[in-house]
Amino acid sequence: MIGRQTVWGSIVEAKANIAIGFAINYFANLLILPLFGFDSLTPGKNFIIGLLYTVISLVRQFVIRRWFNGRTWGHK
Repeated sequence: MIGRQTVWGSIVEAKANIAIGFAINYFANLLILPLFGFDSLTPGKNFIIGLLYTVISLVRQFVIRRWFNGRTWGHK
């Protein structure tokens, strides 16, 4: 079937996407959050916050990807 992705392919893609997003958001949080009053944000706290959101995002992206791959979207 054209356009189908294996489960393993979905996992690899999701991990790459999450890793890149984590890096961008980690540094953005260190710069932006103190501007909004988060003065006690340390690199360690920022990492833990990012890690929690990363797990949530990884599960979300994987579920959505598998759901979309299960749809026919006009393909027969």
